Amino acid sequence: MERRSSLNLRTKTLKLPAYLPDATSGYVRAVDSQDLQNVNIQALVMNTFHLMQKPGSSTIQFFGGLHNFASWPGVIITDSGGFQAYSLIHESDRFGTLTDRGIIFRPEGKDKRLLLSPEKSIQLQIGYDSDVVICLDDCTHVDASRTEQEQSVNRTLNWAKRCKKEYLHQLDQRQVPEDQRPLIFGVIQGGGFPDLRRKCAEGLLEIGFDGYGYGGWPLDSQGDLLEDMVQLTRELIPLEFPMHALGIGHPINLVKTYGLGYDIFDCALPTRDARHGRLMRFQPQADFTLTPDGNWLEYVYIQDKKYIKDNRPISEFCDCPVCQHYSVGYLHHLFKMGDWLYTRLATLHNLRFMTRLTERLHPHG
Repeated sequence: MERRSSLNLRTKTLKLPAYLPDATSGYVRAVDSQDLQNVNIQALVMNTFHLMQKPGSSTIQFFGGLHNFASWPGVIITDSGGFQAYSLIHESDRFGTLTDRGIIFRPEGKDKRLLLSPEKSIQLQIGYDSDVVICLDDCTHVDASRTEQEQSVNRTLNWAKRCKKEYLHQLDQRQVPEDQRPLIFGVIQGGGFPDLRRKCAEGLLEIGFDGYGYGGWPLDSQGDLLEDMVQLTRELIPLEFPMHALGIGHPINLVKTYGLGYDIFDCALPTRDARHGRLMRFQPQADFTLTPDGNWLEYVYIQDKKYIKDNRPISEFCDCPVCQHYSVGYLHHLFKMGDWLYTRLATLHNLRFMTRLTERLHPHG
């Protein structure tokens, strides 16, 4: 079967592979919708768990959904919030608990606890006018015990059934035409246990979804990609279905994971690196191969004194608006001054690096 080169999402087409910056609370820090389009970003990932708290569901629905609220004409995928809840609750149980009913948590600065159930997650995501909704899942750490992973898989499958049922109910209730319905993705859990990954994947396939995501933390304790488990999880899903490598977006890991059959990637690392002075560029020549060893990737650490009087762009081969107009000497100055203009320009450059990377990987160039 020929590799998928695009994904149709209502009236939009997402060219694959695609890197999505994290717009967790409805925005990518320091840049606006026009900025994102100017560096060829096609889609954003926003987070239900955070959006339901700030600005709140009633505010988003007042504006007619996230596209209108954020003035974003591209694709929006809404993550259910399972990973964020996992991170928060595992930090301290005072923030909330995971139960078979759903995620019970206390919003920041509030006394009252809220329940994010599978049904509520789907209701919110469809109400937000998402192009892809993701099932609520019970996320775990890869090193969690087998007992914990078994509970996670059982709960994830149970929640997925409830999500799919609510998804169909919402589409029917809202009388959504077939060509206007958002896609729905299930998330494959199972930690580092191949048999549990298989159980989760087979259970989700039986329920039936438009696409699937790799669930759980994808890196080991040394920060290296869990290639064997990432590969196995892709092999468990027929190639006709798109796969979202949730949380995978380091350039080298993206190339590796694309080679394993994944199509969609998201990660906060490129924008976070930009803010902290680490700018990405391809090795200084126009022709190179994207090998898994990553020898094509270089970094410019903008705070380095050697850039004070450097009048070259970050990369002479980059077509981003930053490299077309500004020197690393100027960026060094902005960084040292702590000005927000540095953050905007650096973010734009790193995002264009990521879209150039995925464009180079695209099967038809």
